[in-house]
Amino acid sequence: MRILLLCDDQYHPGIIPAEGIIPLKEKGFIPHVIYDAKDFDPATLKDYTVVIMSKCDHMTQQDSSPWKTAAIQDSFVQYVENGGGLLVTHSGTVKGESTHTLDALIGCHFAFHPADCPTLVDVIKPHPITRGVAPFTEVDEHYHLTITARDADIFLASYASPQGEEAKYASEPYFNAPAAIRAAGYTRTQGKGRVCVLTPGHTPAVWRNPNFVRLLENASRWCAGHCPDHLKDRSEEK
Repeated sequence: MRILLLCDDQYHPGIIPAEGIIPLKEKGFIPHVIYDAKDFDPATLKDYTVVIMSKCDHMTQQDSSPWKTAAIQDSFVQYVENGGGLLVTHSGTVKGESTHTLDALIGCHFAFHPADCPTLVDVIKPHPITRGVAPFTEVDEHYHLTITARDADIFLASYASPQGEEAKYASEPYFNAPAAIRAAGYTRTQGKGRVCVLTPGHTPAVWRNPNFVRLLENASRWCAGHCPDHLKDRSEEK
């Protein structure tokens, strides 16, 4: 299965997800990585079964100018509606000034996160993507999402304790925020295609965690519609 990874932005070095998807090669995936958005041609989307979006609206880590033009956003909508799979991780949920079309396709946008902290990720319902996934804890940015998709099927949650004086944004409204439980993974569909969102992924430790690697594998297969029969949910059998 050919997959495209779009990564690298001002706050998230692309090398982290690029190294994180290496284990997928052993599972039969053929990844192609693009760091600089200038190298991305929307016409090539059709060449990939799944696109992993781990990049906000920054050209690169050194160049924070936007790249998600109206034409590029429309190309992702067309790609998914024609049957493509879109897996959005961590910074891929961060909206830009004019990314409304893509935000609607993804079905959410990043709201805020407290200081990096131990974050527990746990399964909250059976789903093909959670097959073989156990709870895990890693130091990460605990993302809080604003979910806009009415069909979001949440299967994963994240938990973090208050950060108190350790919060790095002391002047912000969420300084010393109470313990929070947040959606960490959900799926939705649009047209013939599938979308999955996974919020973990700021630190290398998360991408190296075998349970997160399993989530990536399962999510990629689900987005591609390549789940084995025994992994399919009832909705796929109708």
